[in-house]
This record gives sequence, C-alpha cells and structure tokens, in this order.
Amino acid sequence: MTARRLSSGGRIDRSQTVTFRWDGKRLQGFAGDTLASALLANNQRIIGRSFKYHRPRGVMSAGVEESGAIVTTGRGARSEPNVKATQQELFEGLVASGQNAWPSVRHDVGAVSGLFSRFFAAGFYYKTFMGLPPFETGRGTGIWMQYEKLIRKAAGMGSASRLPDPDVYDHAHGFCDVLVVGAGPAGLAAALELAQQGRDVVLVEQDFELGGDYLAQSDPQAITRRDTQVAALRAAGVRIMTRTTAFGLYDNGVAGLLERVTDHLASPDASLPRQRFWTMRAGRTVLATGALERFISFGNNDLPGVMTPNAARSYLNRFGVLPGQRIVVATNNDSAYAVAGELAAAGAQVILADARSDAALVAPKGVELRQGLAPFNASGGRGVSGIEFASQQGGAWRVAGREACDLLLVSGGWSPVINLASHLGARPIWDSALACFLPGKTRSDIHMAGSAAGVWQTEACEASGTAVARQVIGADTALPAAGGWQTPIAPLYEVRVPGRRTKAFVDPQHDVTGDDVRLAHQEGFVSVEHLKRYTTLGMATDQGKMGNIIGLAMMAEALGREIPQVGTTRFRPPYTPVAIGALAGRHTGPHAKPLRRTPLHDWNLRQGAVMTDAGLWHRPWYFPHAGEGMAEAYVREATAVRETVGICDVSSLGKIAIQGPDATEFLNRIYTNPFAKLPIGRARYGIMLRDDGIVMDDGTTWRLGESDYLMTTTTTNAGKVMVFLEELLHTRWQDLRVHVTSVSDHWAGVSIAGPKSREVIAPCLEDGEAVTNDNLPFLGVRPVRLKGGIEGLIARISFSGELAYEIYVPSGYGEAMMALLWPQAQAQNGVLYGLEALGALRIEKGHVTGAELDGRMTIDDAGLGKMASPKKTFIGDALRRRPELTDPNRPQLVGVFPKIRSDTFNAGALLTAPGEDSGFGDGWLTAVTHSPALGHWIGIGYIAGGVAAWEGRRVLASDPTRRGPVEVEIVPPIMFDPKGDRMHG
Repeated sequence: MTARRLSSGGRIDRSQTVTFRWDGKRLQGFAGDTLASALLANNQRIIGRSFKYHRPRGVMSAGVEESGAIVTTGRGARSEPNVKATQQELFEGLVASGQNAWPSVRHDVGAVSGLFSRFFAAGFYYKTFMGLPPFETGRGTGIWMQYEKLIRKAAGMGSASRLPDPDVYDHAHGFCDVLVVGAGPAGLAAALELAQQGRDVVLVEQDFELGGDYLAQSDPQAITRRDTQVAALRAAGVRIMTRTTAFGLYDNGVAGLLERVTDHLASPDASLPRQRFWTMRAGRTVLATGALERFISFGNNDLPGVMTPNAARSYLNRFGVLPGQRIVVATNNDSAYAVAGELAAAGAQVILADARSDAALVAPKGVELRQGLAPFNASGGRGVSGIEFASQQGGAWRVAGREACDLLLVSGGWSPVINLASHLGARPIWDSALACFLPGKTRSDIHMAGSAAGVWQTEACEASGTAVARQVIGADTALPAAGGWQTPIAPLYEVRVPGRRTKAFVDPQHDVTGDDVRLAHQEGFVSVEHLKRYTTLGMATDQGKMGNIIGLAMMAEALGREIPQVGTTRFRPPYTPVAIGALAGRHTGPHAKPLRRTPLHDWNLRQGAVMTDAGLWHRPWYFPHAGEGMAEAYVREATAVRETVGICDVSSLGKIAIQGPDATEFLNRIYTNPFAKLPIGRARYGIMLRDDGIVMDDGTTWRLGESDYLMTTTTTNAGKVMVFLEELLHTRWQDLRVHVTSVSDHWAGVSIAGPKSREVIAPCLEDGEAVTNDNLPFLGVRPVRLKGGIEGLIARISFSGELAYEIYVPSGYGEAMMALLWPQAQAQNGVLYGLEALGALRIEKGHVTGAELDGRMTIDDAGLGKMASPKKTFIGDALRRRPELTDPNRPQLVGVFPKIRSDTFNAGALLTAPGEDSGFGDGWLTAVTHSPALGHWIGIGYIAGGVAAWEGRRVLASDPTRRGPVEVEIVPPIMFDPKGDRMHG
C-alpha cells in the first residue's frame, strides 16, 4: 500500500496544518481530515488488530461501518477505546494509538494466536475447557472459574480509563414538524422541499459536513448542487445538526440523537458539554440514511490495503488522498466503475475485475477491464501485495490468474441502512434483484428516501427526497423505483475454489470466518439468532454492518434455502455506540438522582446538622455537639426527647390533598381500616395495600372538612402513592368525584415530641391558648395561628411514642416558625433531633418504616392485622387472604434483645436456631439501635411464627461476613411503654 496525499484537490483546508500523534509518532494532516484520512496520507498501513487472532487491520471503509481502523484516542481520564478512525475528526494535539495489541499494532506478540487459529473456531471456549478434566467427572465448577479468568483477560478490545470522567454531558429536548435523518442528496432535497412548504424541519447528519455522497464525487456540478441546497436550507430556517447521530427511533415520534459537541476541538470551552443527548419529538420522520457498501468473502480479505471502492473514492475526492498506486477493483455491480475511472485519472494504475460477463460493460478511461473474475485469495504480510482471481467454470469457481497490487477495492453490492425503521417494527424485505434487504412496511409517520429505500443513483436520490417530502405534506406523488444501475447487481458473497483452503472473513473485527458459519450449521445452530450468538457474527462495534448479509447468505447456502427463508436478526438501538456518560448526562455523583431540600434545610445547617439522604430528600441525620460523633449525638437526642422535648423536621413526608364529594368513599376503598365515619378535625392512621395484598405504604390522613382531606405518606413512597391514586381515579373509578394534588412542597412541618412539648407550643400561639387534651386530643387536628399571624395546621400525632404534635405552615414561613419554637425548646433543655434519633425512638416503640414494609410483607406480618376491616372491601383484600399469605409460619414482626445485654448485633443479621445450616435462617433483623430508654442494644425484625413460636428458645443473630453469631431473645415488637401511657398523657 503506497497511499499519499495529492498536491491538490479534496475539501480539506490545506492552509491549516494539524499536528497529531499516532502510536507516539508525530504526524501531520489538515483541517477537514478524519484520523483515517490523515493516517492514509501518512501511509500508515496497520491501524488495528482483530479480536481473536490479532491479525493486522487497516482502513476498510470511510464511515460508521468501519471494522478495521478501531483505535484508542486521548490520554488518562479522557482515554476512549474503540473509536472508529473513520469518524474521528482530526484536531491539533489529537493523540491516538492502536489497541488490542502489545507492544504495538505493528509488532503484536498476540499475533501468535493466529498460528493456533484452527483450534479457535466458533464455540472453542466450550469445547476446549468443558472437555478438560475434571469436567467429565461433573466436578468442574472450581476449575472453570480459573479458566474463566483467562478467558475474560483475553476478551474485549481496548481498555477504558479507570479514572473518573472529567467531562460533562447534557440532556436536551427538541420538537419539530419533520425530522430528516441524513444530509445526502435525498436528505437535502427532502429537507429543502419541506422547509419551503412551511414545515419546521430539523436536519440531522452524523458527519461534520453536509452532503453525504456529494462529498465523495469528483463532478463539480454535484458540489455546486450541494452548496446551493445548503445555502437554501439555511435561508429557509432549517435547523441543521451536524456531528449528530440518530441512534434510535421510538414510539410517538421520539428519536434519540447524540450530538458530539466538543469531541473535535483541541481546547474546548469548559462551559460546553462534550456530548449532548437529545430527545427529539417529531410529527413525521424522513429517513434518508443512505446505504453501506459490502465486502465479498475470500481468502485474506482482511489484509491492510483491502477496502471498499466507495471509501477509496471518498479519500480521493474529499480528502485528497490517493490510497494506492497499483489498484485492483473487484466488483459485482456497476457502482465501482466510476470509482475506477476517478482513481485512474488521479494517476493510479487500475485493473477492474467484474464477476459478471456482459458485452455491454465498458471500462472507464485508463482502466483495464477484466470480466468474469472475482477475488479468491489475497496475498501479503503487513499489507496486500497481490490478488489471486477465480472464475466460474462449470458452476464452480476455479483459479484464474494473479495480479500484483498495493490496494484492493472490493464491492459486493449495497445494503440500505434500514436500521432505524427496524427499531419501530418495520420488517426487512429481501429483494433478490438488488441483493439486499429493503425496508418493509413502515408506520405512517416514517418515510424512507434515497438509497435507504434502494434508490441508487444521485439524480434518482434527489428525486426520491423531493417526492417523499411531498408525500409528507399530503401530495399524491409517486416515488422513484428502487434500483437504477444500468445492469442488475449479480449476487456474490463468497468465492471458494475446490481443493483450496483459505481464511475468508465474514466479520473482520471479530474474526468470524466462512468456515465458522458452516460449522454452526453443521452443529445445528441454524437460526439467525443462534448463528449470531454461536459465532459472534455481528457482535463487534460495527454491529454486523460489514458482514451480516454475507453470513446470512452462507447459512442459506448451507441449508439449501433462499436468504428470505433464513431471515435476519432485527436491528436494535443504538445504531452506533452511545457513551454511558451521555446517557447519564449530569445525573452523576451527588446529582445521580434529584436532590430535594426541605424548607428548613438551610436553617438545619445553621444549627450544625449533619445531613443524610432519605429517598430523594436531604434530611438532618444528627446534630452533634463539640467532640460528638453520630453514636453519642443520637443517644443524647433520643434521651432528651424521652425526658424533655425535641424538635424534628418532618417536611419531607408526602402530603396529598384529597378533595371532592366522593373523597370519603375513595379513602374507604384505599385503606384497610374504615374512614367513612372519621369526624372532621380528627386524623387516623391507615394502611394501604397493593392489589396483590402486600403492604404498599402507611401514614395518617386528616379530615379538614366535609370533603377535604390531607393524606400523609412516608418520605420514600410519596411519589408511588400519588401515581397509584391517580391511576385508580383515571382508570378504575372514573365515576368518583375526587381530585388529588401533591402538596408536599407547600408545607414546612415539624414534630415537637416529649413531655415538655406543650410548654414549647403554648407560648408560640397567637391567641395564648394552651394545648390540652380537651382542645387537642390524641389524633386531633385543627387550624393553628402562630405569633406573627402565621397560619397553619396542628395535629397531635406521635411516631416517637411520646406526647407529640406536628405543626405545618406554608413553606415560606418555615424559618419564622422555628424562630418561635426553638427558643422555647431551648428554655426547656430541649434538642433538635435527626433521623438517627428518630429511628431509635421508633424501634423502641415497634413502629414500622420502609425497612419493615419492604414490598414482601402483609398487614398481618407487620402485626397490624386488626386494622383490616372485616366489614368493608378494600384494595388487596381478596388476594391478602391467599393461603400462602395467611400461613401462621410466615415471618412476623418481633423485637430482639441480646441475651447478654452488653452484646451488639447488626441490621441484616439472620435469625436462626443454633445448629441450623439452611443458609436462609428463620428470620432477619431490619433495624437495630442502642436504646437510651432500655440501656442496651435492641432490634426489630421478622421471624417465622412470631414471638409465640420462639418463647423460651435459643436464637442466634448470625452475621458471618461482619462478626460472629450473637445469642438473642425474641420479644414483642413494642419494647418501650407498651400501653402507650406516655403518648396519650
């Protein structure tokens, strides 16, 4: 291969020299080059190594289908493997290197594996390792794990950086009347026609320049048409998105787009994202995605210096690179003729070998045409040096001479890019005349244009784009017929000569050969799905764009069937790889999930709160004094709540307003316990079940008026409950006159708990009225007016087990409320307490949270079975009665004490009888704490049969991964103040 840069020509900017590094060598290209074109201009032959045999690979194409020039770009944290050199724009300072090789792609020790290629056929992992001792004895799991380590070490191509990604990625949303994908002749024509008809058009092109096949043509008129159309598009207001790939189509007109914003810049603006992930919603979509040129399977068809004719044409006319001097063009269709002529005009010696024999075929000027010849076996070590031809004689291929060359261009026909249409269910239809899959029936909002619809020639593609655009706007317009070459394509996928064995590749990147396909057939893997998985055909980074058709044709031949009878695997998103960083966007690190702050967040921080995540909320964990850690702080806080008073921010609890004439009936159907007779001004604790009888959530609901309720939910389940209520009203109970609204953000709420809670609240009330059992009994609710005219709600509710109240005021008045309450609490030696102290208090009282109601437990398991009314029906009532859910041996809620009170244990420990080795235990601990009230460690959890089944029996809290077993005793779950005297005081 003797590629060189021409002294003139191409669309590169020769006034801007670009310096880059390739495998440590300093090379130069020009602005407008791709990495592949710059490497060719510097006559770099070996760019990559194949996956399995580490065979040398060069540039094989000029686009996304590239299967050979797969490289790693960047350094350190910005190192990115598996980049297609054909898509990487050249920029100043670009660093690129070969991969899957050591010490370099030019001298790869791993190439020794090619000497043993006969043993590495499809399925060799299983046949080799599963056949070695001790697998035949059935005791091979351990040794297989050792083999697996070796396999995994050899697997993969390129190494991803282990460092955190320093770049940022954005998510964006767009809307348009028509999305046009592809800016070649058909796409430009379609977008222009639509825009001139008043449609809002977005034109998406994965290349950094508009034009598609125009850019590879030498005809000045083609470039003029391209420039004229682009100028007209801009004038018409079309939104043009270059460097943007439509990687997937989805329902309701949604397209996934990946925009490469700064991947091509040497010094990108720090304020810009590296890539932008677009969700584009379009009324109609026009797919002008073009077609990809196929290879032919023959011996050594993977050598550096073997590429497609259309790629050579692109390098010649777009990048000003003549990729070879002595060139053989092997084809079975008309498309390669123009390429051969242009290469000859550029100074190359060109032989055109056509597998067809037709007197109507005419060689371009300066090209030697040889008919009836196909490539059989390429020769060369580090690059192609010659090609051995074959001709058909008596129905079989025979060797028919050899020709020296430094570049071999092979065209086996064209495959329309129908991937995106397939994403929405369009089944590919085989066209035997064109030897390709055409898009089947698409949805009414998806339209195919140009080569994507099997229309080949430039003028026909332009006409196709215009006609499709007119159909989109409702005009009755006929579309150009598929095809267009002067003579039909002669199907040719593989050249085999009897008595001669060659290594002919179908998938060059994964080293899948024709023999692998035939072996799959021999061993019974005959469906396309099994063929793909057994041979790994189409699993490389090009996802079968180069070799799938060839593999299907070989399997059809082995089965004695036609290709349509064999079928094809369905194309799935993404069309080209999408970085995980782009999928995540800015939702990483602390932003991995939405972060919600209560109205008292800043106030809590000023008081020294250490924060923790609770669902999507940031809540105070504990409020340490000087020298305190969490263990000391939460014990002090919980003790103060029991002895004096504490204030806790509970704003994050879910709050849902339920209003309407049928609100009472609605609640009565949702909750297990009755709500029909709940008086105005009272609250009730309720449990709601899923349809399958499992507990969904618990909370209190306050009746504020005849048809006005405020429901509170757990912090974590607020969203889930809201969606559940809306689903019930929109689908099941449409007759109910009820409206539900999330008001969680509307209220700032605190709990004031402890024996001195009344003394804290009373001085803060504007009317000076005391808070008593008479005017606010347990579970009572009433409006409240704090000093300064702050109006809100107050309810007597306790999660701590102490005399306690919850006060809610509008969010904007949260800090003003604390300015009143906190000084009064300090005067009573009170504290602020966080989630850790709240957890200790609730465990002492046996109150359940999401740790206990984890989506597996029933209302009876949680010890709340009496709340299931036998006098009414409710959601989940029928299925909760299933035998499996009423088994008396089901795990039931219990309390746990250490047998030796000074011992500790961990949440998650298994509860099991001594000597039991089932591995699953009889129960588990959901939460543990040091109990200030009891003076030792306690826990809450579940055990089969409950307290009664384990009275007097020895139980171990088994936790082998963190500590040894601890002997414990099972006690009732309410471990402190079981009668509730303190709460009702």
